[in-house]
Amino acid sequence: LAQGVYHFGSSHGLRSRTRDPFGPDSYPSTAAMDQTEKAYQKQDAVFIGSKRLLGKKSSKRSMRYWRNVGLSFTTPKEAKEGNFVDKKCPFTGNVSIRGKILKGMVISTKMKRTIIIRRNYLHYIKKFNRFEKRHSNMAAHCSPAFEPKEGDIVTVGQCRPLSKTVRFNVLKVEKNQIFGNPRKVFMLF
Repeated sequence: LAQGVYHFGSSHGLRSRTRDPFGPDSYPSTAAMDQTEKAYQKQDAVFIGSKRLLGKKSSKRSMRYWRNVGLSFTTPKEAKEGNFVDKKCPFTGNVSIRGKILKGMVISTKMKRTIIIRRNYLHYIKKFNRFEKRHSNMAAHCSPAFEPKEGDIVTVGQCRPLSKTVRFNVLKVEKNQIFGNPRKVFMLF
């Protein structure tokens, strides 16, 4: 076999994978971004391939793109100083917030970078002159800048469709102490 080529699988389905000759440490500012995926993670708005100038000291601080989403929502500190790469984050990615701003309670954080929020509301029944409790679940993208727990109250903003079911993005997380199952607690926002 040639040097740097590894073969996997059986003889009838021969697949080859070439080894990276430079290695993971050869890319510029690899330590600047979290490399947890198979593909090299970088922010689209930051160019990391610039040539070094002779005699000029390179700054240790890595370049990071972040912005203010507007509507008086503050950019979290983790988005400004963190190392995560998320192209669907409203603060560090390519997603604009427009349309509705809603609030809900987090009931599931089991997915990667997506949470399920529950919105409770009252529906009026004219015949009995009373209200009934109703709820709707909604999937929202959650940036790694936030770490919501089940029972927290989150503010989400509408954005372009990010997947089949996700059309909202988390903008703010308010810690909330819930005793018991968050699905059983009926709270209006």
